[in-house]
Amino acid sequence: MKQVRVKLKVSVPVARYSESFKRQVVREFERGGVSKDALQVKYGIKGKSRVLDWCRKYGKFAYESPSSIGRPMKDPQKQRIKELEKQLEAAELKLKVYDKLIEITNRELETDVIKKIEAELSRSWQQKKK
Repeated sequence: MKQVRVKLKVSVPVARYSESFKRQVVREFERGGVSKDALQVKYGIKGKSRVLDWCRKYGKFAYESPSSIGRPMKDPQKQRIKELEKQLEAAELKLKVYDKLIEITNRELETDVIKKIEAELSRSWQQKKK
């Protein structure tokens, strides 16, 4: 006699969340300090992308759509931090170039260019006050 195994499909009830609850979770996430995963554990939210879906729907930030190419970032704060780090790196590079330019100018003119500029600005400021 042949044994037949039958798999029974157990249906798990789909969790429903109120709109106010979703908005509360999104606000907490956007304030920062709490990751998406931590919020899922804290509130018992099932599904890997549910919080991110709520952020797209109710959030203030621009979240990437799920159809975008590449792996999405975990949260918008990290994306903003990366953008600011790039801007800071570019500003620091500019500052190095300006410092080098001033150093070369001082050497060529055998004077302190910054002091001359400060003195000129001070004079023009004094004239405007009168």
